[in-house]
Amino acid sequence: MAIRMTKPFTPLGPETMQKLTGQLGVFQLADAEGCVVYIGFAGGRSVFGLRSEVAKATEEVAGVSGFRVEVNQQYTTRYQELLMLHVHDHGDVPAGNKGKPLPRLGRLSPL
Repeated sequence: MAIRMTKPFTPLGPETMQKLTGQLGVFQLADAEGCVVYIGFAGGRSVFGLRSEVAKATEEVAGVSGFRVEVNQQYTTRYQELLMLHVHDHGDVPAGNKGKPLPRLGRLSPL
């Protein structure tokens, strides 16, 4: 599995949100330019898994125009990995993650 999420972003809309499953996993939200503005996860306490967590995040984060998801049973580790990768690439966590509780992040050096 590649360390970066490589699937294209799905445009945000009611019909695309309906297709999301209730499974556990991680997701990224992007703005109109395709830049990641939020990284989140649907864990064991999520009521309807990815569907509910993506919907909640799109209401809380401004400027979202697309999303992509990855079903993953190890969502906490993958969530941290995606945050560390973003910090490596951009120097900081996505704008939508700022001001929210974040896990302690290590350093990631992808090749």
